[in-house]
Amino acid sequence: MATGNPAEVFDRFVSAMKASKKLAKRQTRRQFRVRNSVRKSAKGRPRLSVFRSNKHIYAQIIDDVQGITLAAASTTEKVLGGTGTHQGNRDAASKIGKAIAERAIEKGVKEVVFDRGEYKYHGRVQALADAAREGGLEF
Repeated sequence: MATGNPAEVFDRFVSAMKASKKLAKRQTRRQFRVRNSVRKSAKGRPRLSVFRSNKHIYAQIIDDVQGITLAAASTTEKVLGGTGTHQGNRDAASKIGKAIAERAIEKGVKEVVFDRGEYKYHGRVQALADAAREGGLEF
């Protein structure tokens, strides 16, 4: 519990809110910057988009021309890990990379553009990308 003058407590609260808004704004800018550069270099290929949370990782292949999702995989699926266990690690990301590659090849997609979103190409994101390459996707 915060102590002190109520005005000081309020000022600390406001400055913390400003900091979180700045962080969110930077993440959004980074995400749009990466996504726009990916779309420019796509040349008609669908993009492999990655989202990661603390507990799970999600991947989907999106056709931006038609605006549809061609294939998707995540650690929330019972087949790929299910609920109840921690699925926010590199091993789980590798499973998702292999699964998304298999599902994409079933749909006839072999070449994609990798969209890392706001995340660095490191750790779980890199593990997913490497597994997707091993599964047969080219990017």
